[in-house]
Amino acid sequence: MLSLRWRRIVIKVGSALIAPTANGCSTRYLLSIAHFISECRAIGIEVVLVSSGSVAAGKNAIAFAHHPLPINIKQAMAAVGQTEMMATWSHLFDFRCAQILLTHDDFANRRRYLNIDNTLRTLLTNKVLPIINENDSVATAELKVGDNDNLAAMVAILVDADALIICSDIDGLYSANPKTDANATFIPLVASINADIYAMAGASHHSIGTGGMVTKLQAAEKATRQGVDTLIINGQHGVNFDRLLAGQATGTLFQRQQDRVSAKKHWLLHSIKSAGSILLDQGAVNALLQKGASLLAKGVLNSVGQFDKGDAVWLCNENGEPLAKGISQYSAIELQLIKGQHSQDIAQILGFCPSEVVVHRDDIALGITEQVCK
Repeated sequence: MLSLRWRRIVIKVGSALIAPTANGCSTRYLLSIAHFISECRAIGIEVVLVSSGSVAAGKNAIAFAHHPLPINIKQAMAAVGQTEMMATWSHLFDFRCAQILLTHDDFANRRRYLNIDNTLRTLLTNKVLPIINENDSVATAELKVGDNDNLAAMVAILVDADALIICSDIDGLYSANPKTDANATFIPLVASINADIYAMAGASHHSIGTGGMVTKLQAAEKATRQGVDTLIINGQHGVNFDRLLAGQATGTLFQRQQDRVSAKKHWLLHSIKSAGSILLDQGAVNALLQKGASLLAKGVLNSVGQFDKGDAVWLCNENGEPLAKGISQYSAIELQLIKGQHSQDIAQILGFCPSEVVVHRDDIALGITEQVCK
């Protein structure tokens, strides 16, 4: 049921598909997934891949026979397996791939969060496939997301994805565990996730994987609340990806609770306070209101307040009247140095250039809820 309104999707692939024997990478199930990703890109859908499997891929390189695996053993396996996993994916595509390793702290830290966002946008703009995994080789328990289902949901929200597709070794959500209950019934559509839905979940049965249906439901709940459709499908059956491309139903679809654009607009306008404001010249105002363009340094007249990179700011006309709210890529101090300048001159002025735009169009919400631009 690949929707025509999906323009950007996040695909999460579990360890059971990357390393079905839990002992090194295999292309057994990855060929059909890679074909699906290539076909999506061919029809104009941007794809971000979240891939598990580094621990399973590196298991055969580290001698340890007991379970559960100690953290140092897992980290060593991940360090070996990450390169094998990336090599496996890269060999399946005829376009460039990029590796991004994240921890929970990267999402919690405002600057790193914004830097991840900028990196992913740049990769997608240049038709590079981002492949994301948790940084298992160095992350400690308190810094880990813990499973790639929830990591994928966080990534989907970060990149403003329209949909999150979780590929696993299960067909979707059942009323009970179909591996142990012959009376379990398949549920193709979930309008909202509640306690009754969670009661249907079981634990992971894969020896290396850290997820299960519970973590998939957690991920679906995170994503759908932020306007991201979430689909759980069985990635072991290539026909499921053919059905998706044909617009046919497969797996369990968890419906978004609100429109993605509206969700982010509401968050920008109502959930975070402005730390300052940026005054725009008339050309920038026209580009903002009529073309939905990003704000460039060339169009900045002045800044008001002491805000930092990643802070919310009001975007105002030259009279200080607020037009929109956005997330600034530069601090107020930096903005004073680059205002009115061309983007290509920023690096020479500041000595660095984290972004060619001051506020990206994806981080702008038009509307007025408070008068703060004085």
